[in-house]
Amino acid sequence: MKEHIENVLAWIFGAIFLALSVVVAVETLSRKLFSFSLQGADELGGYALAVGSTIAFSLALMGRNHIRVDVFHERLPRALQAFLNWFAVASIAAFGVFMAWVATKVIVDTMQYGSTAQTPWATPLIWPQSVWYAGLVIFALVATGYALRASWLGVQCRIDSLNEDFQPRSAKEELKEELDDLANRQAAEGAPR
Repeated sequence: MKEHIENVLAWIFGAIFLALSVVVAVETLSRKLFSFSLQGADELGGYALAVGSTIAFSLALMGRNHIRVDVFHERLPRALQAFLNWFAVASIAAFGVFMAWVATKVIVDTMQYGSTAQTPWATPLIWPQSVWYAGLVIFALVATGYALRASWLGVQCRIDSLNEDFQPRSAKEELKEELDDLANRQAAEGAPR
């Protein structure tokens, strides 16, 4: 299930930026060749960055890619590692919930004032902000689910499971993942077509 959610989020993230690259290419070509502008590529770029970043928050959390200073982490006792891993995921969840709460206030203000973008398109801001808000809520839910799981493992004193699921990815893990990916690509290239 986790891999399916990660794949869906990754496809959405990729589609957003692929579509943006097409818009920017069309904008650039139309300006150079026809002296005509769509007058909105920069606006769409801002929306793509806002929405893409909220999706990236969830992807980074699910892939254990949030950056933590872990120079001493492996040298600490297992119980202290478990506490720090729990504290890290609980902090991320608290921050995710806080961001969603603040974003709720932004959405309410946008709806009350009927705010529009200060651009030639005068886009009603509720549209892009709703997608941005949905991404923040998804991140808050994912982070809260992870924090609850880490807390449950901690309460059950399942230190090894907590560490395995929530510790930062080690250099060895990252190297193994890259080597496996390389082997899969080489196997796919060598396969008959």
